[in-house]
Amino acid sequence: MSKGAQLRQLIAQGAVMLPGVPNAAMARQVERTGFDAVYISGAGMANATAGVPDIGLLSMTEVVRLAGYIANAVAIPAIVDADTGFGGAENVARTIRELEKADLAGCHIEDQEFPKRCGHLAGKSLVDIDEMAERIKAAVRARRDQDFFIIARTDAHAVEDFGRTVERARSYVEAGADGIFPEALQSSEEFKAFAREVKAPLLANMTEFGKSPLLSFQQLSDFGYRMVIFPMSAFRVSMKAASEEFLHDLKKRGTQSGWLDKMQTRKELYELLDYDPNAESWSGR
Repeated sequence: MSKGAQLRQLIAQGAVMLPGVPNAAMARQVERTGFDAVYISGAGMANATAGVPDIGLLSMTEVVRLAGYIANAVAIPAIVDADTGFGGAENVARTIRELEKADLAGCHIEDQEFPKRCGHLAGKSLVDIDEMAERIKAAVRARRDQDFFIIARTDAHAVEDFGRTVERARSYVEAGADGIFPEALQSSEEFKAFAREVKAPLLANMTEFGKSPLLSFQQLSDFGYRMVIFPMSAFRVSMKAASEEFLHDLKKRGTQSGWLDKMQTRKELYELLDYDPNAESWSGR
């Protein structure tokens, strides 16, 4: 069964929680914790790997390579943020083919103009509905595995209004999108209303410090959402602990000895990587 088929099976059974990760080691932690799927954050890849903001600075080739490392490190399905599809319809088609080859279960493509902005920032601009519909149609035509899951993200709420967001989402479903991702809805009532108005598998983004309220997985599941992502949560926790706690203490004391009980041990890391240093070779996942 392909990763896309696995994802579709999970969605058919109910809502799926997808913690976000910027790299393969963290994806392995998600899998070992017992989650059924993982989300590959575009912001996470840009911030953690390249040290740049989430404004479309990573190329398609870079995103495919980084996402491929993650998808191949775990057995659970992974969805990746594919920004605007990295160009016109032909670019979108190539993006889909490359992500399929990299073992991704699916991706989302948004209706922003390039260069894009983080979905919870002001100053975004959108392509028209027809152009985004062509992106979706190109993506659908390009996939070789019909189970590869194509999600249309709309950023319309920040630029237009709620009604227009619903209109765009319905158009994207008609164009062939398998799921819809309404970015930056601003209340539980809007999340609930959107689920009533748009009949497709829906993805909710529970990112922190943004426009959306932090609703629980159960609340969103009850509203009818089938995918709930937490794109930067683990990354933010790890960055806070490293920068504001450990590094300051190391600079002050000149030793890490007081932090050993808060560290992942070498043995724990090797277990996470399925690596036995005494074996003749490493067989991989």
